[in-house]
Order: sequence, then C-alpha cells, then structure tokens
Amino acid sequence: MSCGKLYLVPAPLDFGCDTQAPLQEVLPLGTLLTAAGITHWICENAKSARAYLRRIDAVAPLAAPLQAQHIQELPREVHKKGDHAGQFDARPLLAAALEGHDIGLLSEAGMPAVADPGSSVARAAHDLGIQVVPLVGPTSLLLALAASGLNGQNFAFVGYLPQDGAARVQRIRELEVLALKTGQTQLFIETPYRNAALLHSLIQTLQHNTRLAVARGLTLADASLRSETVKAWRARPSAADERAPAIFAIGR
Repeated sequence: MSCGKLYLVPAPLDFGCDTQAPLQEVLPLGTLLTAAGITHWICENAKSARAYLRRIDAVAPLAAPLQAQHIQELPREVHKKGDHAGQFDARPLLAAALEGHDIGLLSEAGMPAVADPGSSVARAAHDLGIQVVPLVGPTSLLLALAASGLNGQNFAFVGYLPQDGAARVQRIRELEVLALKTGQTQLFIETPYRNAALLHSLIQTLQHNTRLAVARGLTLADASLRSETVKAWRARPSAADERAPAIFAIGR
C-alpha cells in the first residue's frame, strides 16, 4: 500500500478578528479543492479546524461530512510552546498516512509550521517517507515584508520578544544593532493584546533613523501597514490594535 501525503493547508489570516475574509479572495481554488478532499487532519484546535472546514464546504463540498472528519489535535504543550526545537515526536499522528490516507496539517491562521506549530509533523513525515506538500495561501510574514520597503533579500523572523519590560528593551536593542550593522530585516510578532506595549517599547527604544514597519490584519478589508522612521512614529503616534494580529519589522 502506498502512503498518503501530508498537505500543509494554509488558513485565512482572520482568526480571532471581527470580520472574515471571503475564502475565494485569499486562497486559490486549487487549495480549497485539495483541502475539501482531505478527511484526516492534524490541527492546533479541533473547534477552529471544524469552523474552517465549514467555510471550505461552502465553496468546495467536503469529501466527507464534518462529523465524519478525523481530526487530531497537537498536544497543548506543542501549540502553546512550539515544536521548533525537535523534542516532540509527531510520528504517531501520521499513522493514517502510512495506511494510505492523505492528511492535512492546519494552523489557526496562515501557513502551518511558519510562525505556528507544525514543524514537528513535517519533520516526522520526512522521517517516515511521507511526501510533504505545501499548498498556496497567505503567509503574513512574507506579505508584511514585501510591503514594508525593508530589505527582502536578507531577513530573519525571530518569533516573540520577551514579555518582561527590561528584557524586551534589551532584545530590541540587540535586534536593532544586527539590523543596522548587517542590513538584515528583523521580523517578530506578539499576542494581539500585547501589541500596544510592544509598539510603545519599540518607539521609545529604537534610534530615530531606524525604520519601523507594523502590518495589521493583512488580507482583511481593514488591513493597514505603516513603515516609517522611528522619528516619524514619535511625531505622529498611532494606537496599536489589540485585537488584530500584527507583524513588526525593523531595518534600515
């Protein structure tokens, strides 16, 4: 029996937002049709996965009713702390693929395994000889980088900055030194309700000629992206939306 494939299925970037983007506007039909044909899933949260499958079903009918979909959740410690370091063994989650079923890997927003859990599942699939197929869809990091005007040839995503105020300031200064010395754009994210605190720290800590870009709600109707020097941010402050996911980037 041949193995099934592991499909990395992107989700729209409107998770947790007040409004939803029409799927046909942010995901290609080919991605939606492929996702509709999958009946086995690995996800962060089964409830949000089912909600997304309902949206897909409205565009491309599912191959099996929602109640017949096989949905497995990643362990809590994985989707809370991440699985990027390689400690979690995801091979048991892929048993259905070894039996010939295609499996979809799904995060709550964007591309799974990029700024989200899932790398352990892709790694396990490679170890088991299962083909890994990424599908086309929105990836907030690249959308923000492309629109920021910052260096898109040399960049790094550094995840979350420390929550402690002093440690966060120290980390901002470290990243700024790296960005200004090498030209490497530094991208990072924060939990939406801490966006305001992070933006305040950035504006107060960074040098006045450093460029700061903040992208919010990308692909949504109320999306915004501001990219200016810190001097300009200080002269014209703007409030951080504590509901919409945001990408922060600094560079020269």
